[in-house]
Amino acid sequence: MAKIYADREIKIEDILFPNKGTGKILLGDGEERVVAVKNTLPGQSIVADVKRKKGGYEGRLKSIIARADYECAPECDRAGECGGCTYQTISYEKESEIKRKMVLDLLHGSGITDFEYEGLVSSPIHTKYRNKMEFSFGDNGADGELCLGVRKRNSNYEVVNADQCMIVHEDIRRAVGCVVDHFRESGEKFYHRFRHDGALRHLLVRRGHFTGEMLLCLVTTSELSTDLMPLADKLRNLELEGELTGFCHIVNDGLGDVVKADSMKLLYGRDHIYDMCLGLKFKITPFSFFQTNSAGAEVLYSVVRDFAGDFSANAIYDLYCGTGTITQLLSKNAKKVVGIEIVEEAVEAARVNTKLNGISNCEFIAGDVLNMIDELTDKPELIILDPPREGINAKAIPKICAFDADRLIYISCKASSLAKDLLAFESYGYKVEKIKNVDMFPRTYHVETVCLLTHKC
Repeated sequence: MAKIYADREIKIEDILFPNKGTGKILLGDGEERVVAVKNTLPGQSIVADVKRKKGGYEGRLKSIIARADYECAPECDRAGECGGCTYQTISYEKESEIKRKMVLDLLHGSGITDFEYEGLVSSPIHTKYRNKMEFSFGDNGADGELCLGVRKRNSNYEVVNADQCMIVHEDIRRAVGCVVDHFRESGEKFYHRFRHDGALRHLLVRRGHFTGEMLLCLVTTSELSTDLMPLADKLRNLELEGELTGFCHIVNDGLGDVVKADSMKLLYGRDHIYDMCLGLKFKITPFSFFQTNSAGAEVLYSVVRDFAGDFSANAIYDLYCGTGTITQLLSKNAKKVVGIEIVEEAVEAARVNTKLNGISNCEFIAGDVLNMIDELTDKPELIILDPPREGINAKAIPKICAFDADRLIYISCKASSLAKDLLAFESYGYKVEKIKNVDMFPRTYHVETVCLLTHKC
């Protein structure tokens, strides 16, 4: 078992991706060591328990004894307690500066240096921007009151209520308050992750930023004993700025703490919402991928279109296409655009979306990119890559490169995965030409990175 150096005072001097402040401490051998401590900022003085981990030393934050001189009062009174937001005590300008630095330091440290950096584009809105949330049921302490919100930082059970959450719309907050009040009155218990008892698990919310349509999906185990129709009536009678268009009951008896459906029953309305992006209309179902910041998505996809340029292609491939947003936005640039997505529900929504928007030259394939890419026969001039957080399967990269496309546009929400994959693409003859950050996740350490790669002659 690794030795723990308890209660060490550390001055945080720098920050690394993802959201780890670094400082130095003296150990028993008199040597100075660099320690990384999550959820800290340069300029803070902190107390942490430190232990050796593979590749260095990490600390567990216990307290902040002095704030950085640029910190300010948080907008949210749950800041520091809630495990959702990261940067509530700094200005948005400082947050953007930190994000730029973390991404560039990571890329440069990985050996990716020869590119044009076009800076960071801010999100059009900094609060009330999230169009999707997966809230958890829990309590606020041992045998405490039922809560519905975001897991408390460093806790497996305790939950911070989301009734005042600053990154979601008031309509979502009202719905959360209604749901938790109903179950407090009914006495229904939350599902305990280790005892495997109780029924209430999650509330999945999707709300169209531009349309105001909202879909609620209550996730429980099959042991739920409460009649849900009275709750449906309460939700329908809420005073909202937008409109509740659907309420679903999802049963999940799995052991993992993830939102998934063994079965789903529609209790009210319809099982989807609609939202807009750059003039196009999109059907969004409970589990289909759509960027969580609709206003930011318009900025992100505008950057993608700028990187793609004004051109005409025979074929474009959109790998990891979700509900086909980029696929459709680039449809004017090609005779055919093909999207691949592993979530079948998202593919069905994508096909519906093309019909909604009167687009006829998009084709969608359901399946894993690693396997489905073998079915593609056209030579694309451009390939769009927007993979999950962990990046592209290493076995898929040589298959992608074998198409010999003139350009690749890689969109990433996790810079460490991006760096790994960019090095792989460079080894297959591609060069990183330019990179631009788009902030889709204000008040968190997450940021999107858009990269243009060109094939070396």
